[in-house]
Amino acid sequence: MDNQIDCFQWLESDMALKILTCLDDSADLIRASAVSHYWQNFVISNGLNKQLCLKRFPQLASITHDPSSGDVAYAALFQAVTKFPQSYCIADPVSASSTDNYPEESILNTLDPRDKIRQRDYSYWSSKGSDDPDKPETLIYNLSANFCVISEIYLHPFQALFQIDSPIYSSKYVRFRMGHPRSLNEINHDFMESQECADDKFIWTYTSQIFPMAQENRLQKFKLPEPVICIGGFLQIELLGRVQKQAADGKYYICVAHVQAIGRKLSPAFCVEVCEESKGVSLRYDGGEFEVMMQRVSSGDGGSLSTSLLPVQPPRQLAWGNLQDFLHMVQAPPQDGGWYEWVVDDGDDDEVEEEEVDMDGDDEIDPAFLI
Repeated sequence: MDNQIDCFQWLESDMALKILTCLDDSADLIRASAVSHYWQNFVISNGLNKQLCLKRFPQLASITHDPSSGDVAYAALFQAVTKFPQSYCIADPVSASSTDNYPEESILNTLDPRDKIRQRDYSYWSSKGSDDPDKPETLIYNLSANFCVISEIYLHPFQALFQIDSPIYSSKYVRFRMGHPRSLNEINHDFMESQECADDKFIWTYTSQIFPMAQENRLQKFKLPEPVICIGGFLQIELLGRVQKQAADGKYYICVAHVQAIGRKLSPAFCVEVCEESKGVSLRYDGGEFEVMMQRVSSGDGGSLSTSLLPVQPPRQLAWGNLQDFLHMVQAPPQDGGWYEWVVDDGDDDEVEEEEVDMDGDDEIDPAFLI
């Protein structure tokens, strides 16, 4: 067989680089590499897949040590962040900046999607009261993998139906951060039990814009402008601004009924290791695990999101005629162990839909929060 000539090698390096960097998808780089051995070597030697990943996910710039497979790993990573199945990504709560009544109003309650109104056992987290309406609060969660991509976050403000006028204790705005612990030894501490704030125990590699939150009893979806790779596996939710005073003490509170994050877990195909001494971050890649996951995705066995981890609907509103009975039920349970009769409005007002909350240039934000 006659030797085949790779005509692409006649291109000067600058011209080849200009052509290949016009591609904005790793799959296109792979196709281009299949056309020419010269281009294949050029893509790998110049780390074009890594450059493409860094362009799409700036958070990867904090990685100081690449996998031994180099650019091949980044080509696989680019596919993983778009093709791996979506999942609920919050695993455990870590800390709250303050808690009013622990453990009854613990951050742990925010991972329970059920409203237990019929058992008179509300599930929510509450901050401590403050005279300052601008005092922020933070909630920190451990994600289900230390290397994952997050696309949207859900928050459900809590409505206190057991208080007069049923106030909703939402914040004005919300902001999200993602990152990794400064020290693994420090993070083993039980911050919930000691009621300590763990904000200074983390290095945040991503900080979102500020999103407005509606003072409404519904599940609110905050979709990030672009999916974000979380390096280290921790999410901070910063609640900015207080809008609701409690009548009993005249202080401002923030209460959250439910929190969830949706994204794609990249482990076990990918994971990161943080070196505390050098502060370096190493990316690990397992090609075998990547192929297994891609085969599952191709066969349609990637799984699907279950709605069981999201609230089905906030508690039904009580009819005004039953308000006094309801308050009495909370303050003094029936002696016979029975239940008070509930009157439910069967209108359409109790149908709740999740609403996507996007930030655009028309939203007005208090300059005090732009820090």
